[in-house]
Amino acid sequence: MSDEEVIKRRLLIDGDGTGDDRRLNVLLKTFIKWCNSTDSTENCQTIQDRMLAQLAQCEFAMKKSDFSANMMKQELKNYSAISETIETGIELAKQQIEQSKESLILAKKIRKNRMEYDVLAKIIQQQPDRKNTINELETLKNDLNQLEEKRKDLDNKLEMKKKEFTVLMRSIMELQNKLELEDVVNGELSNEQSVDDEDKMSCDGEVLSPNTININFGDPPSPDISLSSPEKN
Repeated sequence: MSDEEVIKRRLLIDGDGTGDDRRLNVLLKTFIKWCNSTDSTENCQTIQDRMLAQLAQCEFAMKKSDFSANMMKQELKNYSAISETIETGIELAKQQIEQSKESLILAKKIRKNRMEYDVLAKIIQQQPDRKNTINELETLKNDLNQLEEKRKDLDNKLEMKKKEFTVLMRSIMELQNKLELEDVVNGELSNEQSVDDEDKMSCDGEVLSPNTININFGDPPSPDISLSSPEKN
């Protein structure tokens, strides 16, 4: 057996290294010596007291070992509870990490939405508000209705003017036709009158020829012709 194995065995037997093995060996040797002793009663009593003291020390060491064992068992239970608590904490930490990741994703999404909202808010602020827009829209609708009514009135007036213009053009055409007809009639009448005048002039020319009419404007009046003045009343 090597020295290392001997030391390991003694440590296992000795417990926590307080000399329990040596104490038990001394107690056993003392008990054997006391049993085989032929000394006086006083020496035997001294050895007995010594053995009782050693036995008390052994009992104390045993109780101490029991307390240590119980304490170690309790510590093991505590360590087991702490281990379970730590494992539970680890699981909770993992869950919190997952929740934190989800919260981070949600926070990024909310931040993105807020940035988009800010951009839209700036654009909306540049535009007129809803109330003014509605009022302007109502005003434009009223103006449009008025313009529509004016357009209808103008269409009616235009239609009336077209009818009046048609009637006027028809009257002008009728008047023009009438005037042309009168011109034709007057032309025919003038032609007939000119023909009649020519006929009359031809007839007068035959009655009053230059050979039959002898008028001498240069000769003095005849003395036989007397000019009588009108009688005075």
